[in-house]
Amino acid sequence: MTAPKIAIWDFDGTLGHRRYGTWAECLLEILDVQQPGHPWSFPDVFDALATGFPWHTADEPHPHLSDPDAWWDHVTAVITTALTRLGIAASQSEAAAKATRATYTDPATWSLYPQTLPVLDQLKAAGWHHVLLSNHVPELPLLLARLDLDARLHKAINSAAIGYEKPHPETFRLARSTASVPPRRLVMIGDNPEADIAGARRSGIEAIWVRRNQHTDTPDLAGAARILLREAEQAPHLSPPMHEVPPLPPTTARATAPIR
Repeated sequence: MTAPKIAIWDFDGTLGHRRYGTWAECLLEILDVQQPGHPWSFPDVFDALATGFPWHTADEPHPHLSDPDAWWDHVTAVITTALTRLGIAASQSEAAAKATRATYTDPATWSLYPQTLPVLDQLKAAGWHHVLLSNHVPELPLLLARLDLDARLHKAINSAAIGYEKPHPETFRLARSTASVPPRRLVMIGDNPEADIAGARRSGIEAIWVRRNQHTDTPDLAGAARILLREAEQAPHLSPPMHEVPPLPPTTARATAPIR
């Protein structure tokens, strides 16, 4: 059996994104509807949400949150507490927190970056198997299906289902185990320097950091693909290599760059 080449992809901020922003922006959307004219800004909400989510304690397994309702009960409580700390009345905080699940997971608010599908398809034609490894919400499979991404994946591993968050070593062990034989090449591609890149390298996995300097930046996935299409042999005594790919320039971010 031929040893496979496996690309392990992060999702949010790498292959796709929530167009209106993630957690803080989502809460502001809800507050704008429920409490028009409220005084809270993005920094206020962002700072309030800096603790409590499962990925904030990635060193601790959370198998008790593997049920979707249990996961959302936990996150809803975290958001309620955070909004209460901002000075929002308890009943209003709870109402906003309970609206988060439907608002955050609305498939209409999620999209792929322009290069995503062409890059995945070209790499698949070159013999690469794609594995998704994401710290995400329980509804991630629904989002992947609506984005036409699930059919392109050999496997999708979601932290909300397995009870581990990147950069916990178990997440990378599970990604590695998707190959029935030791892979010829195993590479993690992501935008988070700690959860994706440092975590992968600590687990002995080569990594490509598709850097985004601002949350509005578009990752250069074609640049990552060019690295993957170069055959690389790693000396056994060396630490796994790390490659850095800067974001696309704003003027070209909407175009699908060719892979050469």
